[in-house]
Amino acid sequence: MNIGIIDADLLDNGSQHPNLALMKLSGYYKDKNDITLLESYDDIPKYDRVFISKVFDFTNTPDLSIYDNIEIGGTGFFGINAKDLPYEIEHHMPDYHLYDNYIQKEISRGIRPSKFKDYKDGSIGFLTRGCFRKCPFCINRKYDRAFKHSELEEFLDKDRKFIYLWDDNFLAYPKWKEELEKLKATNKFIEFRQGLDIRLMTEEKAEILTTMKYHHDWTFAFDDITDKKLIENKLRIWRKYNQKQARLYVLVAYKSQDVTDIAGAFERIKILMKYNCVPYIMRYNEYKRSEMRGMYITLARWCNQPSLFKRKSFREFCDYTASSYRYLKKFEKEYPNIAKRYFDLKFEDIRMC
Repeated sequence: MNIGIIDADLLDNGSQHPNLALMKLSGYYKDKNDITLLESYDDIPKYDRVFISKVFDFTNTPDLSIYDNIEIGGTGFFGINAKDLPYEIEHHMPDYHLYDNYIQKEISRGIRPSKFKDYKDGSIGFLTRGCFRKCPFCINRKYDRAFKHSELEEFLDKDRKFIYLWDDNFLAYPKWKEELEKLKATNKFIEFRQGLDIRLMTEEKAEILTTMKYHHDWTFAFDDITDKKLIENKLRIWRKYNQKQARLYVLVAYKSQDVTDIAGAFERIKILMKYNCVPYIMRYNEYKRSEMRGMYITLARWCNQPSLFKRKSFREFCDYTASSYRYLKKFEKEYPNIAKRYFDLKFEDIRMC
């Protein structure tokens, strides 16, 4: 058969990450069929069978009901109810060359090759799946525990420099140490792309993780200010063993979109400064309807540029643009005590680790 594959995220928004499910489908069918990554929905009628997937629900797609030769999957279409791939496909080696022609075309028209490093440099997969936390804002609520999903050999390409792990909550898996030993034996750089659960950090975990060859920053999350005491305790453990830059996702505008939420965000940022960590502001969609919308946008612009965040206080950052300065002055006039507490904090002054 002639099989077409459509990465809907790629066609709509562009994507820095390949679609793992589509790469597995391509790998499974490639031996006996002609596989093509399609660059337009207009080409669907030319193929016997077309697989379409998207990860994000905001990705736009045309009316697909007019086609009878397509199969649709992915969390972007079905959310938490997205079906698993058949076992034999789920555990097949991904086709790491699925995107090659697309990448070459993009580079030929002037796009930097570095944009496609995730497509070309890493082996991608899940050693474990599942998470017991079931956070209501998270798409990974399908399972109530972390369990073994696949062997490393299922997705390891020995010619690729990095191993990118997309595990939901790796540290919740009881045999995490055995898996780390297997990763370490490859002598490759690894990266947990979904981050690790800092709330599960222990002395033993911190010590062993620090011995790994790790690519980029360590990534954790600080989603709720009510976890303040726990997060601080775990960051103290982490910093006892590891001084490499760590980034923590800071969820905002989820429980509320008011001054209390803004103050909670600033308090989390202050704590992260203290432990030499950088925040990454994750804005829940409700922020768009909030009176604090401008503050949420400005917070994200400040924190999500580490080079600026490390050099400038919030006030210094806002001095650079008229809109940011306007948001700052309005907030400071209405909530002077919060502004006094946080607006002049600087990373280089407050960090202790």
